[in-house]
Amino acid sequence: MLNFALWLSILMFSASLGLCIYRMLIGPDIVDRILTLDTMSVNAMALIILLGIQLNSQLFFEAAMLIAMMGFIGTVSLCKFQLRGNIIE
Repeated sequence: MLNFALWLSILMFSASLGLCIYRMLIGPDIVDRILTLDTMSVNAMALIILLGIQLNSQLFFEAAMLIAMMGFIGTVSLCKFQLRGNIIE
């Protein structure tokens, strides 16, 4: 039962990543694309954690932590660039 739930969750998060890519391609505004990148990092992190549970490997959890940190830093820097025009003051 757990194996079925894991594969179903992996399938759902993969579909969510696909929909995010579609939204990023047709996004009418730069703000939509920035939010989509943030959502993609969260979905990728969840997908990697699910694969780590499925394969019983702790290396995936460290990779998910790195993706979470890079996604946060990327979102903050893109928003700051959009608001002010530069990142470093």
